[in-house]
Amino acid sequence: MTDEKDTPIADDSQQPTVAYNDDNIRHLSDMEHVRTRPGMYIGRLGDGSMPEDGIYVLLKEVIDNSIDEFKMNAGKRIEIDIEDNLRVSVRDYGRGIPQGKLIEAVSVLNTGGKYDSKAFKKSVGLNGVGIKAVNALSAKFEVKSYRDGQVRSCVFARGVLQSDNTEPTDDENGTYIFFEPDNTLFKNYSFHDDYIETMLRNYTYLNTGLTIMYNGRRILSRNGLKDLLNDTMTTDGIYPIIHLKGEDIEIAFTHTNQYGEEYHSFVNGQHTTQGGTHQSAFKEHIARTIKEFFNKNFEYTDIRNGLVAAIAINVEEPMFESQTKIKLGSLTMSPDGVSVNKYVGDFIKTEVDNYLHKNPDVAEVMLQKIQASEKERKEMAGVTKLARERAKKANLHNRKLRDCRIHFSDAKNNRKEESSIFITEGDSASGSITKSRDVNTQAVFSLRGKPLNSFGLTKKVVYENEEFNLLQAALDIEDGLDSLRYNKVIVATDADVDGMHIRLLIITFFLQFFPDLIKKGHVYVLQTPLFRVRNRRSKIRGKKKLEEAKGKKGDFITRYCYSEEERLKAIEELGPEPEITRFKGLGEISPDEFANFIGPDIRLEQVTLHKTDQVQKLLAYYMGKNTPERQNFIIDNLVIEEDLPEADTDPID
Repeated sequence: MTDEKDTPIADDSQQPTVAYNDDNIRHLSDMEHVRTRPGMYIGRLGDGSMPEDGIYVLLKEVIDNSIDEFKMNAGKRIEIDIEDNLRVSVRDYGRGIPQGKLIEAVSVLNTGGKYDSKAFKKSVGLNGVGIKAVNALSAKFEVKSYRDGQVRSCVFARGVLQSDNTEPTDDENGTYIFFEPDNTLFKNYSFHDDYIETMLRNYTYLNTGLTIMYNGRRILSRNGLKDLLNDTMTTDGIYPIIHLKGEDIEIAFTHTNQYGEEYHSFVNGQHTTQGGTHQSAFKEHIARTIKEFFNKNFEYTDIRNGLVAAIAINVEEPMFESQTKIKLGSLTMSPDGVSVNKYVGDFIKTEVDNYLHKNPDVAEVMLQKIQASEKERKEMAGVTKLARERAKKANLHNRKLRDCRIHFSDAKNNRKEESSIFITEGDSASGSITKSRDVNTQAVFSLRGKPLNSFGLTKKVVYENEEFNLLQAALDIEDGLDSLRYNKVIVATDADVDGMHIRLLIITFFLQFFPDLIKKGHVYVLQTPLFRVRNRRSKIRGKKKLEEAKGKKGDFITRYCYSEEERLKAIEELGPEPEITRFKGLGEISPDEFANFIGPDIRLEQVTLHKTDQVQKLLAYYMGKNTPERQNFIIDNLVIEEDLPEADTDPID
């Protein structure tokens, strides 16, 4: 028993009381609220290096309004220009925003024309929020409405009106929007052309007849979702793409010889990257219809193995799970209409069944593919069962996986998109990351040595190889990406030859067996610094550097350098004779320092996969059994570089 006098009793009277009075009650204007809580409106800020970063949401919100005009048969052309990857202008030739309410339409939340279903029956933006967020989060925002020989132009700065003018014009009706994201919020931002072009192509696939001019380049689609699959598939289909359209629904699909399933889904032109009720309905009913057509007791997983598909539907007053509209939550096609599940199911049951009856040659190829998948699954049945048991016995949370508290698959958590897992090699590297990570959102999976080269092997190796089996279990992707536990899968290896080899082996594994993990943008490579350049504040020379040193703690100013160019620049800035450290491995970086590299300023390089990448050809060459050919290539292309200077030319105590 503990003596009372040994147990301190809290004295509440000694705790300072925080004042709480009328002055603490504030009212924020609409624009102030958006700027204070931007995450509520655009998800995240970012600098444009990731496709989900906020600047792309701003662009999408502007384009969505122009797309809605097209859907209402008002304007078939949209012109988009991005200057210096910083400033955006969008001009459509629709009806133009009603000029009497122009200011309210772009600056007052919950104000817009899309509450009236007669004007915008099947629109993406229904909440009257999107364009206002663009206005509030832009250093400069300008809107022009061209209607019936007049143009009204309003200019804002960070949501505050600066000017309002109306004058005659000869220009066509429509709307012009200019915005420059506020760089005090989107620090060091830059628009990336690849992300934008993908976004714009998706718009044209879903809106045949629409022409988008992007920085002078014409983008259009004549065959809708069929074009989407043709342009994005990295493996050839084993039969021609089946493309079917109905009222408010369009689907396209084929089978390939790749593992897994791949889906592209859209609602009212919005790319629902996380799927939703429409995608779930498609997956269920495509498998059921094919099963019933062949009248065989196939497993749904065998039917869908290798399936690449796209579905687009139009819904009245759609409900999404967030303002960024990446997952459909609607259960019905309209407030008083048929369910999404039944609508999609009835269409697939009728149209796909009819197609297969009319095209027996396609049906035969499909049947052979399904039977091959079934045969492979049954051959693996015993191995799979044992592998699952091993994964459970391995006690992932203690042996291989240092988990985080928030998971991508946790629909209840609004921070799930922040979740990530670092795949690293060795105890020292994983130890540094584990000690410096954010335990809420960052998990660590530790490999033991180099993983197996899986190129050319069947999926049986995923279960027979302990490392692959445990990695698959940690990610929870055995049955597809629906249960993926982490939004970002980050390969974190040393910046040397061995680290590069391990990186390639891991990426080869994903390309072979889980290509959709890469195609959906979940795989990244961690960039860690090659050098640390530092010098004592007392040795810094130059007025600018002295000013920079003011008010900072510690004796040193430090620069972390990710390239030789950055190293040379840092030496120039921090001279004379700074201390230079070359990091040879992740384990050499202390946990305190590592926190700088996996925190808010983390540098990630996304692993991408495009049709033009010739993935199978590249894998066959670099990961295949043609060792002599690769050796000759290395010998013919070997370049000997000068050794780097010694690390410590003037060591600092």
